[in-house]
Amino acid sequence: MKRVGVWLLIFSLYGDSIYSQTIEELEHELDSLHVWETRVKKQIEEIRLTKVITDLKILGLPSGAEVEIVEHKSMILGYDEKHEQARWVSHIIIPDVENGNVSRTNDFRIDPLVTTGTAVKADYWYSGYDRGHLAPSADFRWSQVALSESYFYSNMVPQLPELNRERWAQLENLLREYVIANKEQLYVVTGGVLNDSLPIMNNEGHKNKVSIPKLFYKVVLDNSGEEKRGIAFLMPNGNCSNPILMYAVSIDSVEALTGLDFFTSLSEDEQVKHESITDVDPWRTKAMEGEVLPIDPTTLPKGKINTVQAQYYTGSKACVCGTVVATKYSEKSGATFLNLDKKFPNQIFSVTIWKDSRANFSYLPENELKGKKVCITGKLEDKKGTPTMNISNEKSIVIVED
Repeated sequence: MKRVGVWLLIFSLYGDSIYSQTIEELEHELDSLHVWETRVKKQIEEIRLTKVITDLKILGLPSGAEVEIVEHKSMILGYDEKHEQARWVSHIIIPDVENGNVSRTNDFRIDPLVTTGTAVKADYWYSGYDRGHLAPSADFRWSQVALSESYFYSNMVPQLPELNRERWAQLENLLREYVIANKEQLYVVTGGVLNDSLPIMNNEGHKNKVSIPKLFYKVVLDNSGEEKRGIAFLMPNGNCSNPILMYAVSIDSVEALTGLDFFTSLSEDEQVKHESITDVDPWRTKAMEGEVLPIDPTTLPKGKINTVQAQYYTGSKACVCGTVVATKYSEKSGATFLNLDKKFPNQIFSVTIWKDSRANFSYLPENELKGKKVCITGKLEDKKGTPTMNISNEKSIVIVED
């Protein structure tokens, strides 16, 4: 629409005379418009980058550790030479990420602003660890400059593939979806939990002593409007089988674990309000609506497991407890399907009641069980990576009263 407006303006200025111009002259004018458009877009990008850094400084950088503060165009980090990685990286996810179309650059390189030098390719190559981003490149797809900066080795940490490519990536997606849905920017601080007892990368050819964190954190703050809120996430460096929101913790707990103080410009009252809570409901995406967290297994009676633990009992009989968050009756097959705690396509435990078994129920399971907390007993099977049970009568399902 903007380009149409430009042409209407040109037509209003020149009227019929536009048709007397040669093709070459019109093409020259078009090229000039493209140059003008590129220049304006660059100016907009520079203004956005300046605002990001300004906002980060206004809110306050993490304190509590001896690090080299390194300021880039789109992020600020505290580099810890002893561990050859950033102890923290602060950046902002802005709403413009929704329409950003800059592609991955994969231009991994040494950070020239770190005076002591950073890790290099040889430190990660054939190590078994991914070069995991602390500030993810996809958060900067609105800026070629910012996205390229995210590939500095100062922004890399050794993450096992099962974390980096699975739950960690899903957590990054979750935060972007929050920004897009709420049209508000998020302040994010990310890092590994660093201490002197960590192992180091020892792959053949390594040049530096890069520590391997056992835990990674993300501290998040929505500081806009009246609905200010904060949350943190803590994940082990390995396979994370729980749903993302089960890794939510308070910002206070991450501060105690890392020795860092986040968002230092907030007043004491604001810090108490936003850094002590662990309410995950505001952080649910639209796809998560109606889902619940799996039951804390420590609260279950002996012999009962939650929906996450079900994956470890495939091939065995077990009693699985959770909340029926989705049901479906198939008129074609006559079967009833139940999902506990999480809905399709992210289900973590499913139940099937086949057509011939519906006669063994005194109620319609798709209606009666929806929204109920239940414990279901049966043999666990694996169906395309999801634990499932085939239930033949209502005695196998016990509705739990809160």
